[in-house]
Amino acid sequence: MRIISMCRAVEQRGVNPFEVDVKGSLEILRKSIPGLENLEELCLDAEALNRLATIVKLQGDWLKRRSSNLFVDPFLVELKLRSLDAKRLFQVFLGAWHPILELEQLSPQRIKEAVEYWNRLRPLKERLHRLPRPQVQGLESLSFSDMLRLGLLSETAFEEVLRSLWRELMERSAKAGRVSYWEFVDAESYEETVLRAYLTSFLITYGFAQLEIDPLKEEFFLIPKEGPQARAEPPKGASFSVPISISYEKWLSFHRPEASKNGWNG
Repeated sequence: MRIISMCRAVEQRGVNPFEVDVKGSLEILRKSIPGLENLEELCLDAEALNRLATIVKLQGDWLKRRSSNLFVDPFLVELKLRSLDAKRLFQVFLGAWHPILELEQLSPQRIKEAVEYWNRLRPLKERLHRLPRPQVQGLESLSFSDMLRLGLLSETAFEEVLRSLWRELMERSAKAGRVSYWEFVDAESYEETVLRAYLTSFLITYGFAQLEIDPLKEEFFLIPKEGPQARAEPPKGASFSVPISISYEKWLSFHRPEASKNGWNG
């Protein structure tokens, strides 16, 4: 009964659960078991064990609270507050003050300025009449033929750039017969990398190269084709597009020493 009363007092008062000697109490119960003679005594021992189990749980919770970074001993807080002077205490409370309501009011001077500003405004019809009407025009993309027609790109120069890139692809894939797409388009700057990827898409479209995809490893390879056409023209027949994103973050990680071993293929 004494063990039960002690455990119950700790539970109800919320005092330090480590004030209960759990090990000693279990030893007392262990020694008393052989001498139990009736059901009532067995029930009391069972209740005592249950209370001790609750104390062990309270001890675990108490340790979690004490070990938490947010835990501060109330006694230390009280000592800290008592050691502060009135000015410092005011600054602390002001810094932690987060009011849920706010009251704003206009001074007579601000009201006067607002009235003067309002009176100087022209009527709304006059102000809207002077605004030009917006002209909505749809955005259109330029094809390769459009750029040639407008003189933005030289057909001869463009074909020469493609053939130069195709020759580079032939050289870099001479040993293995193919080269990683990312290794081929990669350059020292992000802008140049995007440009090489753009030109590589024309290599594939106009039959200078073939794109091989490994769906399991999510890798892309370029395979050059022998003897491209004399004039770069897109092949006829069924085709499909493969969108490949080239983000700046991905390019940057590929050029950092701490980047993954797979680089762009990852």
